[in-house]
Amino acid sequence: MTELAASPPFDSGEPSEDDAVGAVFQVLHEVIDPELGVNIVDLGLVYDVAIDGRAVSVAMTMTTPACPLGPYLTNAVEAAVWALDGVEQVDVHVVWDPPWNSTAMMSDEAKRQLGWTR
Repeated sequence: MTELAASPPFDSGEPSEDDAVGAVFQVLHEVIDPELGVNIVDLGLVYDVAIDGRAVSVAMTMTTPACPLGPYLTNAVEAAVWALDGVEQVDVHVVWDPPWNSTAMMSDEAKRQLGWTR
Protein backbone atom coordinates (compact mmCIF):
# COMPACT_ATOMS: atom_id res chain seq x y z
CA MET A 1 0.00 0.00 0.00
CA THR A 2 1.36 3.44 -0.91
CA GLU A 3 1.60 5.87 1.96
CA LEU A 4 0.09 9.33 1.64
CA ALA A 5 2.91 11.73 2.30
CA ALA A 6 1.63 13.88 5.12
CA SER A 7 1.18 17.59 4.81
CA PRO A 8 1.79 19.82 7.85
CA PRO A 9 -1.82 19.40 9.10
CA PHE A 10 -1.07 15.68 9.65
CA ASP A 11 2.04 16.05 11.80
CA SER A 12 4.85 18.57 11.74
CA GLY A 13 8.18 17.37 10.44
CA GLU A 14 6.65 15.06 7.82
CA PRO A 15 6.76 15.50 4.03
CA SER A 16 5.19 18.54 2.41
CA GLU A 17 1.80 18.92 0.77
CA ASP A 18 3.60 18.76 -2.59
CA ASP A 19 4.75 15.24 -1.65
CA ALA A 20 1.16 14.29 -0.75
CA VAL A 21 -0.14 15.59 -4.08
CA GLY A 22 2.66 13.70 -5.83
CA ALA A 23 1.64 10.48 -4.06
CA VAL A 24 -1.94 10.94 -5.28
CA PHE A 25 -0.82 11.56 -8.85
CA GLN A 26 1.37 8.45 -8.60
CA VAL A 27 -1.59 6.20 -7.75
CA LEU A 28 -3.77 7.92 -10.36
CA HIS A 29 -1.24 6.83 -12.99
CA GLU A 30 -2.49 3.31 -12.23
CA VAL A 31 -6.07 4.17 -13.26
CA ILE A 32 -6.37 3.08 -16.89
CA ASP A 33 -9.09 4.19 -19.29
CA PRO A 34 -10.25 0.75 -20.49
CA GLU A 35 -11.34 2.02 -23.90
CA LEU A 36 -7.98 3.62 -24.68
CA GLY A 37 -5.60 1.59 -22.53
CA VAL A 38 -3.83 4.72 -21.27
CA ASN A 39 -3.76 6.08 -17.72
CA ILE A 40 -6.01 9.02 -16.89
CA VAL A 41 -3.13 11.31 -15.89
CA ASP A 42 -1.36 10.97 -19.24
CA LEU A 43 -4.70 11.37 -21.01
CA GLY A 44 -5.01 14.75 -19.30
CA LEU A 45 -8.24 13.86 -17.51
CA VAL A 46 -6.98 14.86 -14.05
CA TYR A 47 -7.14 18.63 -13.69
CA ASP A 48 -6.29 19.12 -10.01
CA VAL A 49 -5.49 17.33 -6.77
CA ALA A 50 -5.96 19.19 -3.48
CA ILE A 51 -5.06 18.05 0.02
CA ASP A 52 -6.76 19.45 3.12
CA GLY A 53 -5.53 17.64 6.18
CA ARG A 54 -6.33 13.99 5.49
CA ALA A 55 -8.94 14.81 2.85
CA VAL A 56 -8.12 14.46 -0.84
CA SER A 57 -10.08 16.20 -3.58
CA VAL A 58 -9.62 15.28 -7.23
CA ALA A 59 -10.99 17.41 -10.06
CA MET A 60 -11.18 15.47 -13.30
CA THR A 61 -13.02 15.37 -16.57
CA MET A 62 -14.05 12.80 -19.14
CA THR A 63 -13.22 12.70 -22.83
CA THR A 64 -16.86 13.65 -23.54
CA PRO A 65 -19.88 14.52 -21.38
CA ALA A 66 -21.59 11.36 -22.68
CA CYS A 67 -18.67 9.11 -21.70
CA PRO A 68 -20.19 5.76 -20.70
CA LEU A 69 -17.18 5.07 -18.46
CA GLY A 70 -17.78 8.07 -16.16
CA PRO A 71 -18.95 6.05 -13.15
CA TYR A 72 -16.25 3.42 -13.69
CA LEU A 73 -13.47 6.03 -13.83
CA THR A 74 -14.68 8.04 -10.82
CA ASN A 75 -14.99 4.82 -8.79
CA ALA A 76 -11.50 3.75 -9.88
CA VAL A 77 -10.09 7.15 -8.84
CA GLU A 78 -11.78 6.90 -5.45
CA ALA A 79 -10.46 3.38 -4.91
CA ALA A 80 -6.91 4.37 -5.90
CA VAL A 81 -6.85 7.33 -3.52
CA TRP A 82 -8.46 5.37 -0.67
CA ALA A 83 -5.60 2.86 -1.01
CA LEU A 84 -3.17 5.51 0.25
CA ASP A 85 -2.36 5.27 3.95
CA GLY A 86 -3.62 8.21 5.97
CA VAL A 87 -6.52 9.23 3.73
CA GLU A 88 -9.75 9.84 5.66
CA GLN A 89 -11.89 11.44 2.95
CA VAL A 90 -11.95 11.30 -0.84
CA ASP A 91 -13.99 13.59 -3.08
CA VAL A 92 -13.94 13.23 -6.85
CA HIS A 93 -15.45 16.10 -8.82
CA VAL A 94 -16.15 15.75 -12.53
CA VAL A 95 -15.80 19.13 -14.22
CA TRP A 96 -16.41 20.19 -17.81
CA ASP A 97 -14.50 23.46 -17.89
CA PRO A 98 -12.14 23.55 -19.59
CA PRO A 99 -13.40 20.97 -22.05
CA TRP A 100 -10.98 18.11 -22.61
CA ASN A 101 -8.83 18.56 -25.71
CA SER A 102 -6.84 15.52 -26.78
CA THR A 103 -4.07 17.36 -28.61
CA ALA A 104 -3.51 19.94 -25.87
CA MET A 105 -4.04 17.86 -22.73
CA MET A 106 -2.59 14.45 -23.50
CA SER A 107 1.03 13.81 -22.62
CA ASP A 108 3.53 12.89 -25.31
CA GLU A 109 3.63 9.41 -23.79
CA ALA A 110 -0.14 9.00 -24.20
CA LYS A 111 0.06 10.19 -27.80
CA ARG A 112 2.88 7.69 -28.41
CA GLN A 113 0.89 4.84 -26.82
CA LEU A 114 -2.05 5.65 -29.09
CA GLY A 115 0.19 5.76 -32.17
CA TRP A 116 -0.23 9.49 -32.75
CA THR A 117 3.54 10.12 -32.58
CA ARG A 118 6.67 8.00 -32.76
